[in-house]
Amino acid sequence: MAAATIVHDTSEAVELCAPCGLYLKPITKMTISVALPQLKQPGKSISNWEVMERLKGMVQTHQFSTLRISKSTMDFIRFEGEVENKSLVKSFLACLDGKTIKLSGFSDILKVRAAEYKIDFPTRHDWDSFFRDAKDMNETLPGERPDTIHLEGLPCKWFAAKDSGSEKPSEEVLIKVFRKFGEIRNVDIPMLDPYREEMTGRNFHTFSFGGHLNFEAYVQYQEYAGFITAMNALRGMKLMFKGDDGKAVACNIKVSFDSTKHLSDASIKKRQLERQKLQELEKQREEQKRKEKEAEEKQKEEERKQRELEEYERERKREEKLRRREQKQKDRELRRNKKQLEKLQAEEQKKLQEKIKLEERKLLLAQRNLQSIRLIAELLSRAKVTSIFISAANEEPNRTKPFTDLGGVGIAVH
Repeated sequence: MAAATIVHDTSEAVELCAPCGLYLKPITKMTISVALPQLKQPGKSISNWEVMERLKGMVQTHQFSTLRISKSTMDFIRFEGEVENKSLVKSFLACLDGKTIKLSGFSDILKVRAAEYKIDFPTRHDWDSFFRDAKDMNETLPGERPDTIHLEGLPCKWFAAKDSGSEKPSEEVLIKVFRKFGEIRNVDIPMLDPYREEMTGRNFHTFSFGGHLNFEAYVQYQEYAGFITAMNALRGMKLMFKGDDGKAVACNIKVSFDSTKHLSDASIKKRQLERQKLQELEKQREEQKRKEKEAEEKQKEEERKQRELEEYERERKREEKLRRREQKQKDRELRRNKKQLEKLQAEEQKKLQEKIKLEERKLLLAQRNLQSIRLIAELLSRAKVTSIFISAANEEPNRTKPFTDLGGVGIAVH
């Protein structure tokens, strides 16, 4: 659907649900066609922008709310214009329809045709003939008769519950808004059903050109009169929202009667059964995911334990290797110390032996010296005795008697 546009004049707005800030505003659109001449000079073209500006200048003191190109060919340019109020449409058409435009640089005159926008909206004849001719419809049953309105392009924010903090539409708000036309039997907002997209294969989350999230809804009235009143009220209207600050915006919505038995008892029951099946499948998928997750976690735990075991084994081997290396180093150190000790002991032993030999030699020399001294002393002693005897002998020559040999020395005997 088209983007929401700002509304400056709300005088023609009709209240839909004032507490929700929702109103209906007449669609004030027109189509403008400008016939183009045959271009005789190659390379020369007509500016769509220039044509648009000429159209804006033709409405004199008034101005378009929006004016855009809907189709452009070699023969014509078609515009869609919108004004603030329904009352301005006729004056705009009077200023445009049947008039001509003269563009600079072109001799041909461009003819302008303008008409009120033809709204695509079903009539009473459309739904009466459809349900009358439908072979698979039972008009005595709800949902199989003209009682359900199908709405598309409703802005989510406008139908969200106030103070809920959510921008999703609310079925309660939808009922509150459309109860204005009659008692409501049932409503359905497909985008609120998490299983609906899987059930139908459709995507119910739609965005408008302006980026706002829109939704579709089904509103089923208890009586045919409510359906008729709602369709008549919505015909030729767009939805307008007025905020607490007084500012208003409006957007076009698509309104049609439901021809698919969407809110018939059979369809509702079918969706419930499909929903139950999908819920069961979801439970099974969740259970399967849970089992797979548990198996995965178990496998991860086993892999973790295996890694820890391998890491422990590597650490143990590393520590064992380190211990063997340290032991070898200790053994080498011990052997080296032992060798050094043996070497030191051998050196000490050698020094001791040398010292003993030296002491023995000193002792031997001392003994020899002692013996020499003793011998010298003995010799001196004997020499002294001999000297005495000789002296005595010399003093008493006459008394000298033959003496015995004492140690090779003659001794006189008196």
